Amino acid sequence: MPHATLEQPAFSPDSLQKIRDSIARYPEGRQKSTLLPVLHMAQAEFGGWLSVPVMDYVASLLGLQPIEVYEVATFYTMFRLKPTGKYVLEVCRTGPCCVVGAEKITAHLKKILGIEVGETTPDGLFTILEVECLASCGTGPVLQLGERYIENLTPERIDGLVSELRDQKAGR
Repeated sequence: MPHATLEQPAFSPDSLQKIRDSIARYPEGRQKSTLLPVLHMAQAEFGGWLSVPVMDYVASLLGLQPIEVYEVATFYTMFRLKPTGKYVLEVCRTGPCCVVGAEKITAHLKKILGIEVGETTPDGLFTILEVECLASCGTGPVLQLGERYIENLTPERIDGLVSELRDQKAGR
């Protein structure tokens, strides 16, 4: 849980210690080497996305210029630059997955959730994203949900996944 508002972010004491430990692994002046793990920590600790104040805070902790943090955060698709739903459904959109139906999976998700790619359901539960290769070409179409891969997708499997996640949210 963050210890400040989004306008004035502050990592928890445990996270600050992890950051100090991470910085200590690199030679003096090479603290930028820990930027990716720190951004992951920031995203997890500050509501699942990286606001400008959060990225500026990370820059100040690591002695970087804010632009250095923005460049990294905007390059990698695993970093969110706006709020997302509790469940971010990342559908692979590269050639091998499209050949076996990824576009149909995305269309089905859009239909059953009533949102477009990049949008979040009004209840804040789901966000649909299209991402580059998830390195599961032999088992596509595939989507990533957090650290979980769901492979060999069909509309029926998507329906089951969405029901499962809604049931989890409802505590069933």
